[in-house]
Amino acid sequence: MDPGLVLDAQGIVHGARFIASPNCDRRPAGARIELIVIHAISLPPGEFGGAGVIDCFTNRLDPAAHPYYETIRALRVSAHFFVRRTGELIQFVPATRRAWHAGVSEWRGRIRCNDFSVGIELEGTDTQPFTDAQYDMLARITQALTHAYPIQDVVGHSDIAPTRKTDPGPFFDWGRLRQSLAGTP
Repeated sequence: MDPGLVLDAQGIVHGARFIASPNCDRRPAGARIELIVIHAISLPPGEFGGAGVIDCFTNRLDPAAHPYYETIRALRVSAHFFVRRTGELIQFVPATRRAWHAGVSEWRGRIRCNDFSVGIELEGTDTQPFTDAQYDMLARITQALTHAYPIQDVVGHSDIAPTRKTDPGPFFDWGRLRQSLAGTP
């Protein structure tokens, strides 16, 4: 396991910056964390490095700050983790709790993926590649989660909600992630 990313019994990763999101709740009784869902997000769309994603996940997004924000002002969403373009890892929801990241979703015939998944948002879009630092951090957090939980699969948001979502998009390199997880260059 990565000595820099330690997942405690409450589902907090030591080695990540923690910013609590109210957009979560208890997982259903008996729910096991079996799935990792990879997303892509940028707020404003196509812009990186600002506070938009943090503000959105903590319900502090100012609808007057950007025209797009008015269209999402009522959203109450979050993710467990957010990986910035620099590789910085921010955690919003303990892994033991249900983050509101997947919406209407299905995986292998099971609905309500939020009940049994962990959501990882990558700062990005469907129209450009992700950074080396993001792939490195994504592999590290994925390995920490698979060490702690009975993870059965790592999928994209588009895999569990194909009629609604396209992220992480065509520029996400699944082969690179799988090689990193297998320990091959």
